[in-house]
Amino acid sequence: MSGGSSEDRRDTRAATERVVNEVAQGLRKLEDGTAWFSLLSPAERRAALQEVAGYAMQAHLTAADGNAGVARSGVKPTANASVMIRMDPPRYGFATLPAEEHINAFRVLVAAFSVADTRRRQTHCKGGCGHSWHNLPTQGDQREVDPGLSRDNLGECLPDSAGWPPSQPQAGRADRGGSARR
Repeated sequence: MSGGSSEDRRDTRAATERVVNEVAQGLRKLEDGTAWFSLLSPAERRAALQEVAGYAMQAHLTAADGNAGVARSGVKPTANASVMIRMDPPRYGFATLPAEEHINAFRVLVAAFSVADTRRRQTHCKGGCGHSWHNLPTQGDQREVDPGLSRDNLGECLPDSAGWPPSQPQAGRADRGGSARR
């Protein structure tokens, strides 16, 4: 992301993490997440797509998850992003797609990640876990967030409390640029 400060990149990464995990857990609609994504600059969109692709890889997204995600996304199954996510193994080069395909790529990737992350929460984290990204506040606990966050107020998607984002990576997770996978 050329031209942006490291603080802007951290804010965008934290906002991406928050929005994507809220969508994955049903705390935010995919349409609201897409509205937020559409306000990002082209460089921020590429960075967000790379970040979400990393989440999908860490959730061990399968071709079956990709199929279910495409069905949820509302994107045509023949779109590049839809084809990529349904491959076995899935392809993750969404950020390299042409800019006009980034909105569809975000929808497909977040929807497929939601399927994979739900499966992981129900199997590996059944009965509770220490993953901060699996323990977001419920809708009654979180403050209202404008789904159309602008570049100037990306930090607004982060709650005032609840230790978000965590300052330390979770044990057993690789630290990628100062933040654990969410």
